[in-house]
Amino acid sequence: MTESQGSAKPVGVVVSVDPDRFAEVVARLRHAGLTVTGEQPLLGALTGTVPGEDRIPALAALDGVESVDREATYRAEES
Repeated sequence: MTESQGSAKPVGVVVSVDPDRFAEVVARLRHAGLTVTGEQPLLGALTGTVPGEDRIPALAALDGVESVDREATYRAEES
């Protein structure tokens, strides 16, 4: 199986949406492939995962989406 056939690693994202249309926009995001892991409706923010990095532009293009950022991962290194 090639990488484009489904072995892409899930990517964590943080999405900012119009808080006044939160439920509507979240439904669109789910339909576009986002698995929602956390919601902050009053802030217009949610977190989730997408099957691969190539899905991020499709999420960002949805009406009501203000931004889509890759979730930051931090690792503590031993000294």
